[in-house]
Order: sequence, then structure tokens, then C-alpha cells
Amino acid sequence: MSTPRNTDTAFFGHPAGLSTLFFTEMWERFSYYGMRALLILFMTAPLAAGGLGFDVAKAGAIYGTYTGMVYLLALPGGWLADRVLGLRKSVLWGGVLIMCGHISLAVPRIEGFYFGLVLVVLGTGLLKPNISALVGTLYAEGDVRRDAGFSIYYMGINLGAFAAPLVTGWFAQSEGWRSTLGRMGLSPESAWHWGFAMAAVGMAIGLVQYVLGSARLGTAGLYPAIGNDPLVVARERRRAGVGLVVVLGLVVVVAALTMTGLLTLDAAQVANALGVALLLTVAGFFAWLFLASTWSPEERKRLVVILVLFMGASVFWSAFEQAGSTLNLFAERSTDNRFLGIGFPSSWFQSANAFFIILLAPVAAWIWVRLGKRDPSSPAKFALGLFFLSAGFAVMIGAAALARDGATVSPMWLMLTYLLHTMGELCLSPVGLSAMTKLAPARVAGMMMGVWFLASSVGNWIGGQVATFYEAFSLPSLFGAITLFTGLSAVIMALLIGPIRRMMAARR
Repeated sequence: MSTPRNTDTAFFGHPAGLSTLFFTEMWERFSYYGMRALLILFMTAPLAAGGLGFDVAKAGAIYGTYTGMVYLLALPGGWLADRVLGLRKSVLWGGVLIMCGHISLAVPRIEGFYFGLVLVVLGTGLLKPNISALVGTLYAEGDVRRDAGFSIYYMGINLGAFAAPLVTGWFAQSEGWRSTLGRMGLSPESAWHWGFAMAAVGMAIGLVQYVLGSARLGTAGLYPAIGNDPLVVARERRRAGVGLVVVLGLVVVVAALTMTGLLTLDAAQVANALGVALLLTVAGFFAWLFLASTWSPEERKRLVVILVLFMGASVFWSAFEQAGSTLNLFAERSTDNRFLGIGFPSSWFQSANAFFIILLAPVAAWIWVRLGKRDPSSPAKFALGLFFLSAGFAVMIGAAALARDGATVSPMWLMLTYLLHTMGELCLSPVGLSAMTKLAPARVAGMMMGVWFLASSVGNWIGGQVATFYEAFSLPSLFGAITLFTGLSAVIMALLIGPIRRMMAARR
């Protein structure tokens, strides 16, 4: 029997629809990473410099809450696409919300700042999981081009992530643009909001080409996964409507109580509440998995492996995502941001990871193929990823020691750290989701995408909490603690390689 195949080869041998999704995701990641590169710097910049003047503890709590919620809302975002909107509409409306969020951030008012973060969180939760799923629908079952198609798609992610900080950082931080604003009769301190506006422009470009290129997608993702039966669709819409009313009601009540002074909320309280919600979500999800009586002994072993890899991924992302918080602050406050005598914005360091990914991803792929049967197992790659992550922070201990008493250090310290972190990401991230889906019992395979996003959410929240200690601890001590934590995690994962490999070998 022949393998089913989509014969469309219009985009580098792949379906034409891949070009539409490639550029949509590229511009969405441009908007996300462009804004993220500025976020904690804007919050901690003095009021006189156009920032919000927050202390690092408050800014770190907000940053962790924001990045944690982005990934957490991928779970309801996927549900809405499956049950109500369909993939195509979810991506469209998610992009619209993201664009509106960045426009709100471009408005120099504190209300616009918080409202903008909420909109970006909602939009990313709706777009991010569903555009990846939409890529998969372009290929028939058994199409050998699928993995290569995702590789091309992920290149779009990294192109957007590389370009974004260079553009938004120049508008937000460069002296050249601030001088231009002054000559135009505008406040140079408003430059931050021009940076956020560039993120909105990027998402707008992505939306325009998504709409114009939608014909290339054919019927992919037009309808929810439940089909287009009017009765079923109406039932699911009613459920979604009830859920939306409940959520909006809670938001209105909290807002009313806050405005009347009956309820006071600060960033730390909101971050702690998110932490509790994440803990309960993780505990509840895995309790449900392990307490179900339908699993075979082999499936239970695989669920144990999923839990171990989930914990390893959470630890990894909690330290890796310091890129946007503690390492971003170090770049701003303790790094001599000059190259060949020419100054550059500190936010430009946020392009380093994507640059190294583009450079090293083909090398990593070649190494794994070259190793053949000696290719390390998934837990071994997780251990390697954690080791490289720990090594990167070990470098930062030395940099922080040299930067005491207000001194600045060479940008090569941060570049070496980002290089090591990228090597760790290439060991862990590409195999993580693959391992999750391979290990999952078939009847819950779809939920494993949510588990991977949940690990990112937990890690980002922890990372934000770590950032709150940036000014409370000496930097060598802070980076030393992260090095020790990730290093011990690498050792534990390495010790578990043998038992995990035996569990993974259990037959389905």
C-alpha cells in the first residue's frame, strides 16, 4: 500500500501553506521577543528616563507572572481551537489580540501597560499552540516531509527572535533614535514606547500576510476538531460562553474590589497566586494520570518517565529564561556594551540565543545522525542540556565577581554564557516534545503538548521569582546558587539515565 502524500511542493518542496505559517510565526515571534527584550528594562528604568521606576523585586514578579501565564494559557487556547473556533480562527484572533496588546503597551500610561500585558498573554495562548498544530495538518499521515517541514517552520521562529531585539532595542534604547525624537519635538523618554510599537507593527505584518495567504492553507484548520455538526458546535459554544462569563465575572469583581479599596493586590501577591495555581494544576494533572486504573504496567512506567522529564524541563526553563530577566539586567547595568568602540543597546544581547540556534542547529542535527546507534537517549540529552545550562551560569559567577563595585565587564562573558545555554537548549528542547508524544499512552497523546507547555509555564514562573532576588543578593551568590541548582539537577538526571532507559524500553 502506498504512503499517502500531499503532492503540493510549492514552498521549497513543501506545501504552499507552510510559507503562510512560516511568516506568520516569524512575525509573531518578532513581536513576542521584541517586547520581552524590553520588558524588565522598561519596568526598572527610572521615571526620569521614561521607565516605570519599579524595583527589581516587583519587576521580576510581574515578568515571571507574564511569561508563566503566556504558556499556561496555551492549554485553554488549544481547547478553544479544538472545541469552538478551529485552528485557523484561533490563530487569527490570537494575532489580533497580540497586536492590540503591543499597541496598548505603546501608550505611555500605566493602565495601558497592564492591559497590554493581559492582551498579549491571551493572544499568545490562543495563537502559539494552534499554529504549530496547523503546520501538522498540511501533511498527510505518513508524509516523510513532516519533520523537515517543522524544521523549516522553527527556522522562522528563530529568524523572528533574532531580528526582534535588534529592531525594538534600537528604537527603545539607542541614543541615535532618542536624538531624532528630540529634533522632531518629541520626548526622548518616549523611546521605550516606540520599541513596543515596533512589536505591534511586526504582528500587524504577520496578520496581513496570514490573511492574504490563507488560500494556500486550503481547508486545513477551518473547523474545530469536533467537526461542523451544528448541534455539537452549538453545545460547545454554550460551554465556552459559560466559561467566558464566569472568568469575566471574576475579573470584574476583582477589579471593582481593587478600585474601591476593599482588596489590595500587588505584584508579589499575583505572582504567588499564579504559583499556587500552577502547583495545583501540575499536582492535579499527574494525580489524575497516576490514579487512573486503565493503564497497563508498561504504560505506568512510561508515565513515570514523563514526570521525570517534565521536572527536568521545568528546571531547565527556570534557569534558561533568566535571559529576559537577570541576564538582561546584567547586560544593562554591568556590561560594557561596546563592540569595536561602537556602543549598542543592552537589549541586543537577546538576539544571541537565536543567532546561535541558527548557527548550531544544523551541526547538532548532523552530530546526532553521525552518532547513529550511539545517539544519546532522551534522558542523557536532558542531562547534557542541564550541564551546559549550569556551565553557562558558572561563567556568570566570574563575570559578576569582576563587576563588583560598579565595574563593567566585556560583552564576551554574556556571549559565552548564551553560547553554552544554546548548546543546552539544542540537547533538551528538540527531544523533549518528541519524547513526550512517544511515551504517552495513545488515548492521552494529545494532552502531552499541553504538558510540555505546562513545564515551560512552571519554569518561567520560577525564573521570575529568582529575578526578584537580583538586588537582594550579591550577584556571585545569586548566579552561584543557580549554577549549583542546575548542576545538581544534571547529576540527578545523569544517575537516572539507566532506570529511565529501561522504563522507556517497555512495550506499549
